[in-house]
Amino acid sequence: METDYKVKLEVFEGPLDLLLYLIKQDEIDIYDISIERITRQYLEYLQAFKELNIEIAGEFIVMAANLIYLKSRSLLPVDQQPPEEDAQEDDPRWDLIRQLIEYKKFKEAAAELHQRALERERIFAREEGPSPLQDSLRLGEVGIFQLINAFQTVIKRVEAREDVQEIFGERFSVSEKIDAILQRVAVGAPIRFSDLFGAVVSRVEVVVTFLALLELIRLKQVRAVQKNIFAEIEIAAAAA
Repeated sequence: METDYKVKLEVFEGPLDLLLYLIKQDEIDIYDISIERITRQYLEYLQAFKELNIEIAGEFIVMAANLIYLKSRSLLPVDQQPPEEDAQEDDPRWDLIRQLIEYKKFKEAAAELHQRALERERIFAREEGPSPLQDSLRLGEVGIFQLINAFQTVIKRVEAREDVQEIFGERFSVSEKIDAILQRVAVGAPIRFSDLFGAVVSRVEVVVTFLALLELIRLKQVRAVQKNIFAEIEIAAAAA
């Protein structure tokens, strides 16, 4: 395996984006978040980033520390909670909830402005070339968090059926997996994310295959799309 391979994505969402994604996945209200559950899920994502050698900003680590602190506070008996003058709210989650609500409002406003810009581009089409807005994700395309979620599912499935044949060692390269993925999508029809890993029998091969997929997405040679939040991700050639 190419252990020195590092993934650096040009567009990377922040820790609040990840928290909002986790909340949406669980179909819960922001006001009802479980600090214990969301902290565990958040740390699982950070572990996946580390295993995949994905560069992340320091703000992800700061948020992790904050979540662990909030979790530890929530486990304390009421009579051992910080004094009222040191605690801004009775509920230790409130400051985080407030950040998430404000950030969600900002994201929704930005999305609305982006949609209006797209509509104006369609009305006042220019002949000199494609709009820079076309570089944005097309409808249904997924981001890094959805991909990591799908990656975690495959890892758990493979680990559940791993056997002793793994002890003989394996050698896989990202470049080889890139070629293999391109050959599969060249047929034309999209392939399901799970089918991409159908013949994979080890954790190492899952990681290398996923790194190859991320590189192809970064290079805009393939697209990862999802019809809705619970549908399976599909991989298609970029021109498809």
